[in-house]
Amino acid sequence: MIGVIATLKVQDGKQAEFEAIFAELGAQVRANEPGNHAYQLCKSRTDPTSYKVLELYADEEALKAHGASAHFKAAGPKLAGVLGGRPEVEYLDGVG
Repeated sequence: MIGVIATLKVQDGKQAEFEAIFAELGAQVRANEPGNHAYQLCKSRTDPTSYKVLELYADEEALKAHGASAHFKAAGPKLAGVLGGRPEVEYLDGVG
């Protein structure tokens, strides 16, 4: 199992647009990526422009398939218009 935590900063005032883009992406991930076990957007309770994406993949192949998917690539330009900087991504290995 591979975990991913992506921290995303969104431009102030663009939160609703970001959440709509991400809702569409999340639906595509859940519908088309059998190796993805979780893809959840979470919003900070203390910073309204800070979000985290919690992701779980069956293996390295599933993680690579996510990055190569048409829906992930299509979301990139849309997200670029609302993000306030580069995402910070941490990769984790499942234990047990």
